[in-house]
Amino acid sequence: MEPESFQVARRLEDGSELILDGEIAGDGPPVVLLHGLSATRRNVVQGSRALLRRGYRLIAYDARGHGASSPGTGYGYPELIEDLEAVLDDLGLDRVALVGSSMGAATGMAFAMRHPERVAAVVQITPAYNGAARTGNVDDGAWDAMATGLEEGGVDAFVDVAQPAGAGEGWKEIAREAVRQRMERHEHPLEVAQALRQMPRSAAWDGLEALREVHTPVLIVASRDEMDHLHPLAIAAEYARLLPNAELVVEDEGKSPLAWQGARLSGVIADFLERAGYAPS
Repeated sequence: MEPESFQVARRLEDGSELILDGEIAGDGPPVVLLHGLSATRRNVVQGSRALLRRGYRLIAYDARGHGASSPGTGYGYPELIEDLEAVLDDLGLDRVALVGSSMGAATGMAFAMRHPERVAAVVQITPAYNGAARTGNVDDGAWDAMATGLEEGGVDAFVDVAQPAGAGEGWKEIAREAVRQRMERHEHPLEVAQALRQMPRSAAWDGLEALREVHTPVLIVASRDEMDHLHPLAIAAEYARLLPNAELVVEDEGKSPLAWQGARLSGVIADFLERAGYAPS
């Protein structure tokens, strides 16, 4: 079950070539992992192989400008949705489950809205998209501050800005090291800074009411605001209220977010996919 590398090439409108770098492992029903802003493909289920052991085929790739993928000409949701479609088409995947974290959650949901026939189930890990492109001082300037830190001070400055404010001292140190390791995987850190400025101001789809029309089974994995204020619990709860076929899970108060626990998270995802009828034969 060792992963095999793949690359998907896209010709962009300006004539440049975009290379999306990924890996694929296992057999069985395909599950595509879509990571969050400033993360890489290893940060969706935190490197866990539990989904492979449950009989699923895992496909993961670095978003444009992230990890080992090449820079793009723009870092908005329209571009990410097109990239996802290109990966599925190139790999010959007609129908998949989409497991996305944050930015990847919005990308996966938007794709499911456009192509419901290609999506068997959707997992939204710490969704943050509120239904509209945001402008001005987004999230109290947090994303711009991260971008500036990365541009001016590199990984160390980014880590200082990005650490979770509500975590205890023990968790802060764990989180700092996790962020550092994540950022050191980027081959084009200044492109990540550009994505940090552009992505929060991009629209994945128009209005949360559109979720009412998504009949695909959806699992929403939320985090409490004390640990992760950039992914409000209220947004996850609103998704659960609007989606016709959704389940919501969140960690107990005072506990580490489920999204940080790769093996446990993978087990929750596998159980959900089986309930949704997307199970290995």
